[in-house]
Amino acid sequence: MKASVTISRILVGVLFIFSGLVKAIDPLGLTYKMQEFFEVWGREGYFTLLMNWMYNHSFLFSIIMITLEVVLGVALLTGFYKKITLRMLLALMIFFTFLTSYVLFSGKIATCGCFGDCIPLSPIQTFTKDIILLLLIIFLSFKQQYVEPFGRDGLPLILVLVSIMAVCLLQMYVLKHLPLTDCLPYKKGNNLLELRKMPANAIPDQFTYNFVYKKNDVSKSFGANQLPDSTWTYVDRKQTLVKKGSNNVPLINDFSLTDSSGTDVTETVLAQPGTYYLFFLKDIESNFANWQAAFAVVHQKALQQARPLYIVTADVSKATEFFNSQNHYGLPILSCDATAIKTAARANPTLFLLKGPVVQGKWSWADMDKATNN
Repeated sequence: MKASVTISRILVGVLFIFSGLVKAIDPLGLTYKMQEFFEVWGREGYFTLLMNWMYNHSFLFSIIMITLEVVLGVALLTGFYKKITLRMLLALMIFFTFLTSYVLFSGKIATCGCFGDCIPLSPIQTFTKDIILLLLIIFLSFKQQYVEPFGRDGLPLILVLVSIMAVCLLQMYVLKHLPLTDCLPYKKGNNLLELRKMPANAIPDQFTYNFVYKKNDVSKSFGANQLPDSTWTYVDRKQTLVKKGSNNVPLINDFSLTDSSGTDVTETVLAQPGTYYLFFLKDIESNFANWQAAFAVVHQKALQQARPLYIVTADVSKATEFFNSQNHYGLPILSCDATAIKTAARANPTLFLLKGPVVQGKWSWADMDKATNN
């Protein structure tokens, strides 16, 4: 029995630490996933005011959740306050199982983000994993007398405190300097134009269409091959999913650049020869004081190297005012969806160096001085 408890304890502890660390290298990824859950639940009418409040505090919840996962894993492995640790693990695992079951059975959210973007799992895989972990934690709760502290008195406490400091420092670092491991489609070496294309082995969704027509105040539905004559008036079209396809969403499917005239210039910008910069700026007020001087250096370097420099932002009016009215940089301001910017640039702002459509490098506002060496 003791051997079974030890094996279960190691499995649960290691998985919790691993899960937390995978998300700790990109805490904003978990933040955006939490926001997706809160947004869906709020839209569905589940405690809308509470969901809106939680949406606005998703970043704090993300930091707490990541830290809690790692610390509880360390606490279980070291036997630190085993009764409280197991109760917290059980509560957390019940919550995780609820989330993964919602993802699996509702179909309203694609993935739960359990292992971040680096290890994508299907809904059935994450749900199965959580059920197994839940059963292991229940088993440990009933056999907790076999969960013995690790090492001498005081060592478990020291290890728990060290884990808290380490995971918090890690998150602080990556929030300032970008994730340690970039698992997103916009990482260095990727061809953005190629990733905007439909995968070669894509299988499209299959639909049937019914058309509603009206005649003499009577509405009737017709199939696509049985449309009525011209005496009927078209009212509506209804689309029904017959068979779900697979692999039919490009890795980059929401990224587009629009110029001041409203023209989509994504292909034009990304397909240009030579090297150029994209300066991703989600909002101009956030972190404003920290990047102005570094940007001026980058701009000067771009002029010296004759490299085009584009501002990519979700707030065109404020960006135009700052860059071209107040400071007279005279730069092209391109509009991009805020969600796409959050995916491409985890720090606000982030500088990309591209050669054609291929990403050569990316730096957060704290490391933009390194871009001038490339």
